[in-house]
Amino acid sequence: MGTLLDRMEPLLAAMPAVRSPEGHVHFKNKLLWTAGILILYFVMTNIPLWGLDPNSQDLFEYYRALLAGSSGSLVQLGIGPIVTASIVLQLLKGADILHIDTSEVRGQVLYMGLQKLLIFVMIIIEALPNLIGGFLLPDPVIADMFFGGSLTAVSFIIFIQICIGGVLIMFMDEVVTKWGIGSGVGLFIIAGISQAIINGLISWIPVTDQYAVGFFPRLVQVIMDGADFLQYMGPELLAFITTIAIFLIVTYVESTRIEIPLAHAQVRGARARFPVKLIYASVLPMILVRVLQANIQMIGLFLYNIGITIFGTYQGAQAVSGLMYYLAPINGPSDWMWWNPTYGITNAPWEILIRLSIDITFMVVGGAIFALFWIKTAGLDSKDVARQIQLSGMSIPGYRRNPQVLEKYLDRYIPRVTVIGGVFIGVLSVFANLFGVIGSVSGTGLLLTVSITYRLYEEIASQQIMEMYPFMRTFFGKE
Repeated sequence: MGTLLDRMEPLLAAMPAVRSPEGHVHFKNKLLWTAGILILYFVMTNIPLWGLDPNSQDLFEYYRALLAGSSGSLVQLGIGPIVTASIVLQLLKGADILHIDTSEVRGQVLYMGLQKLLIFVMIIIEALPNLIGGFLLPDPVIADMFFGGSLTAVSFIIFIQICIGGVLIMFMDEVVTKWGIGSGVGLFIIAGISQAIINGLISWIPVTDQYAVGFFPRLVQVIMDGADFLQYMGPELLAFITTIAIFLIVTYVESTRIEIPLAHAQVRGARARFPVKLIYASVLPMILVRVLQANIQMIGLFLYNIGITIFGTYQGAQAVSGLMYYLAPINGPSDWMWWNPTYGITNAPWEILIRLSIDITFMVVGGAIFALFWIKTAGLDSKDVARQIQLSGMSIPGYRRNPQVLEKYLDRYIPRVTVIGGVFIGVLSVFANLFGVIGSVSGTGLLLTVSITYRLYEEIASQQIMEMYPFMRTFFGKE
């Protein structure tokens, strides 16, 4: 792998990138960049793919909340290619196949270049099945008007639009990371899910029955009509309670931490604490787990659409039998409450229980594994943290000021807390998915939104403090 990377170095170094700021970016400018990218994202979600037939099928229908995309729009793929490329890199690095030292400038250039190359590849890989598999259909009217009836030409135009949208999302994420606050991936997830939750709370448009889909308008209409409350409000009330519970639990857990005391080696009386949160790796590894499931389902659905049914059969974008059914995640009560006739579940209870067991195992084990991979690639493991503390001039009182000593001390906490946090988030995500949440977003999506929003709030508070006290930027390595 090393020799191959050396040969690819000129290509990886030449990958297009957003220019990094040469100096400090003022907090107000960061807010403007972040707000501008957010507005651009919403504009892109409202630009439909030209030449697309209205009868097209959404390949990632059940993963829209996580992928931060919009079906049939320029943002068809959302953050899928970015996250899938991250999964591949994390697996390669976690298995010690990829040897890149990201502490050096050359290593950082190689890693970022390789990540971009993989994102370009993933954009193509995820865009092609939509067209080849017959999910995104070309509009025959457009074909007749502009291309002499050639549906292939229209499909190619749709493919180009999807790829352009994927590339724009990649660069928008980079702009937010370098010039804004937080990350573009997190920002887009918050934007998409928040919009869905607001619709789920106040939308007055009926969808499945005569009552509004929004929780509060529906509640008023059901009460005023004197309709059966449990029939028309039961699932919505359960989703509302689950939404509130997830919000409170994640907010509380985000503030739960172990604080490691630090003292400055040269500045007498200068003390600090390094926090090791219960959700140390954040909830972003959950995206990796769910996107891995989405990619498995995408392969199964693609194979089914071209006539290969050995792995399972589908109704729409939902697996209903075979291996793919058991590997499909639980997205809400309609996937497992077989005793409720309104959901129309035809699978046997034992099949549902097997699927539920596999989903729980996948989320819990996957959450722990990807959390460990995440801290290693994000520079949050014991070795990297020990080096950062050493460079800041801090040390743990009562211990020698040595990176190896620091690393050994941090090993008592960081790996264990990471695994515990990953398992906890996996269990919480399954719980949220079982009972559903407001706005038809997945429980995992709500979990991500609350956690990312909380951390974005902390980031904004940190940026404001460093704006008020510029000397702290050097201390935290922000300059």
